[in-house]
Amino acid sequence: MSHPHCTREQIRIRKQAPAFKGEAVVNGEFKTISLDDFKGKYLYLFFYPLDFTFVCPTEIIAFSNAAEEFRKNGCEIVGCSVDSPFTHLAWINTPRKDGGLGGINFPLLSDLTHQISKAYGVFIPEDGHTIRGSIIIGPDQVVKHISMNDNPVGRNTEEALRLIKGFIYTDTHGEVCPANWDENAKTMKPDPKGSLEYFNAVNK
Repeated sequence: MSHPHCTREQIRIRKQAPAFKGEAVVNGEFKTISLDDFKGKYLYLFFYPLDFTFVCPTEIIAFSNAAEEFRKNGCEIVGCSVDSPFTHLAWINTPRKDGGLGGINFPLLSDLTHQISKAYGVFIPEDGHTIRGSIIIGPDQVVKHISMNDNPVGRNTEEALRLIKGFIYTDTHGEVCPANWDENAKTMKPDPKGSLEYFNAVNK
């Protein structure tokens, strides 16, 4: 069996998430974290290109501001880049007005060896770092969502949270969430007869 960090193993929806373990900055201190630390919870793992850049701090601060809302929904957040833990810490300790993070509410994981980002399919060799990859991992450590976008455009925390809430709802209730679903909207029974309740309700 190949190692989970092997680049031949491609991350896939409904398959086990590749194992990871590495040094992170957690609450201003260095700490080793691993995928196993998040068993029994949802995990929003996101990769960003580099510390001390431009779009990246806006994303990380936005996710930090939303971290409590994620936790209320049973989901933890981990950010990851190819920078060292020391660079992560320096960036966290830099004031926001100077392009720093100024303290954040979730771990920043270091992937200096590129093993984690290669296992998750987001490493770009010609750049030497990752694109913006976002992965939602379920409590059973099975992959539920993968999205990737090129570096110039940042992510949307509200959409990330909507997806988390949607997967939690479907995992809990067995119903499915239609297009543009949010937590106040109708869901649908995933069978030919049951779905007609939804179609009849919304297409009057």
